Amino acid sequence: QVQLVDAGGGLVQAGGSLRLSCAASGSTFSRAAMSWYRQAIGKQRELVASISSAGSTNYADSVKGRFTISRDNAKNTVYLQMNSLKPEDTAVYYCHRRYWNSVHWGQGTQVTVSS
Repeated sequence: QVQLVDAGGGLVQAGGSLRLSCAASGSTFSRAAMSWYRQAIGKQRELVASISSAGSTNYADSVKGRFTISRDNAKNTVYLQMNSLKPEDTAVYYCHRRYWNSVHWGQGTQVTVSS
């Protein structure tokens, strides 16, 4: 059974930085596509960033140049480095794992950016 544990959220002032982490169990992590999604109150969940098993990355336009997704296959962990945070980045951030037809979500971690 795959489990994802999200961590690293918190309260930060605008312009600050946070690094989220997602630790995954299981032996297929290196072959899985990993992503970060976020959901703000009253809004739909949206894709923030993704990284393929080969290391290719994609970002939402709203975070390009500010956020960086990375993975450490030796630690079964994916990271989201968030810089120059804005109040509109406030949301619950969820780790997402996809491997073939298998999809798993983390429990989410709250990020709050104050103005």
